[in-house]
Amino acid sequence: MADPALSSGIHARIGEVTERIVRRSHDRRARYLDRIAEAAEKQPSRARLGCANQAHGFAACGPSDKAMLRQGAGANLAIVTAYNDMLSAHQPYERYPDLIRAAARAAGGVAQVAGGVPAMCDGVTQGEAGMELSLFSRDVIALSTAVALSHQTFDAAVFLGICDKIVPGLVIGALSFGHLPAVFIPAGPMTSGLPNDEKAKIRQLFAEGKVGRDALLEAEAQSYHGPGTCTFYGTANTNQMMMEIMGLHLPGASFVNPNTPLRDALTTTAAERAMAMTALGNDYRPIGRMMDERAFVNGVVGLHATGGSTNHTLHIVAMAAAAGITMTWDDFSDLAEVTPLLCRVYPNGKADVNHFHAAGGMGFVIRELLGHGLLHRDVETVWGGGLDAYVQEPVLKDDGALDWREAATASGDEAVLRGVGTPFQATGGLRLLSGDLGKAVIKTSAIAPERHVIEAPARVFHSQEALQAAFKAGELTGDLVAVVRFQGPKANGMPELHKLMPPLGVLQDRGFRVALVTDGRLSGASGKVPAAIHVTPEAADGGPIALIRDGDIVRVDAVNGTLTVLVDEVAWAERAPASANLAASHVGVGRELFTAFRAAVGTADTGASIFAVA
Repeated sequence: MADPALSSGIHARIGEVTERIVRRSHDRRARYLDRIAEAAEKQPSRARLGCANQAHGFAACGPSDKAMLRQGAGANLAIVTAYNDMLSAHQPYERYPDLIRAAARAAGGVAQVAGGVPAMCDGVTQGEAGMELSLFSRDVIALSTAVALSHQTFDAAVFLGICDKIVPGLVIGALSFGHLPAVFIPAGPMTSGLPNDEKAKIRQLFAEGKVGRDALLEAEAQSYHGPGTCTFYGTANTNQMMMEIMGLHLPGASFVNPNTPLRDALTTTAAERAMAMTALGNDYRPIGRMMDERAFVNGVVGLHATGGSTNHTLHIVAMAAAAGITMTWDDFSDLAEVTPLLCRVYPNGKADVNHFHAAGGMGFVIRELLGHGLLHRDVETVWGGGLDAYVQEPVLKDDGALDWREAATASGDEAVLRGVGTPFQATGGLRLLSGDLGKAVIKTSAIAPERHVIEAPARVFHSQEALQAAFKAGELTGDLVAVVRFQGPKANGMPELHKLMPPLGVLQDRGFRVALVTDGRLSGASGKVPAAIHVTPEAADGGPIALIRDGDIVRVDAVNGTLTVLVDEVAWAERAPASANLAASHVGVGRELFTAFRAAVGTADTGASIFAVA
């Protein structure tokens, strides 16, 4: 029997939200598509370059590559790489250019590393001054991508990136060259180490002073132990889910471990697909056309269904804007209401992404969502065939050739992965909060239901270090809402505030009712404490969060979607906003170079981007 909520094969709410995004974006999207169509008419552009320009472009190539580029008959594939060997997730990319070059030559073309983009590790900078550059690094990566592709000698591009701001920055840059086909190539997660719940326990014991630094470092080293992406379901792995469900990865490519024959075969095949999609052939698939409103809705649905990172309430908005599409937090909230939570991956459960992949992974999730009309089926993808092609998983045949088979039709572990008929919860676990403190988002998928509403006196801090000091001094007792402000993009670049979680978790475990309200970020590893994050307007931009005082009763209500302060209206209206001396966050560790970014950055709900909306 057909689901009555479906309309033309798509759930009515999914269709409704998509249509309003289309209407809202109509003029911007039309201008964007016109621009990339004009750029596409000039391909292949290297044939129009001057002789000296062309000679510079192939001067370092070998004889066969040079001959191909001189003749201009084959495709030239750009490699934009975020490789460095300090990031465990990106270290495997060291070998990729050679694999991609070989695939391009076999297809009658050439591949060149067009440029590198910066790739910082939030795990290294977490709680340090460098974290205040993290969000801005996304837009630096977009700019670096544009520089790499500005030589206008390429027919398609492959993008090597995984982690937090890196994939969104690459997508924004790729969409600026939206006339070029693009394939994103992952490297996969590291093998499983110390179980995540054990790691979390050691962190909390350290916060309580019950174990020393040696024990903490050993636990962390056992967790993050080799090449590949960290295995918890934070922003990096949410990126991989998103690239697959939006059709920019090959089917089933996201969570295959690095440095394996299957991983290498997927990399080679991804390069082959990029070569096949250029305007020189008969299967032209520019990324700017592929990434339409339906693709972005699919990305948001995937975010909700898997319990992914709250950072994507910023990143998806910014990426969509680069494609001429206007998305809002209301779209996220409305889609969450009809998207069931199908996954329990740390910090929303005990399992890691390797367990998720083994239980059925992306193929199972996409099949379940498609079967209930929760994804747009007929989108363009790099593999072709719409999303139906993504209910497959890759395997190696006996002769070593890459093949695909039907993905799991049943979950291999219902503690990790479930179908739409028996979800972990009926909604996606992400809510928009609004009220007299502005707008914020809250991730409820890891929070016990009895903690979805917290009403308690405020304790106000202007840094996470100040809250930690108060905790260590024994000053935090009883129910409280910790308000940590002047952490937004204009103030100090909107760092993630994971130093807050261990002390707040301890207070919660002591039986107190605890919540966090902040204009900063927490990402996908926010954990079990209810947190209203990304509060906008931020304190440094005159937001009402700057009016809160110690002792004010603050209500965080994830059931009704409200964020309020219970203060007399007249007294509230007469208050002057607090101020903070942010000078220490504006110099050192390169932060003085980002003064223009802090001045230009937009609000969190518009993507916290430095790029003007066209």
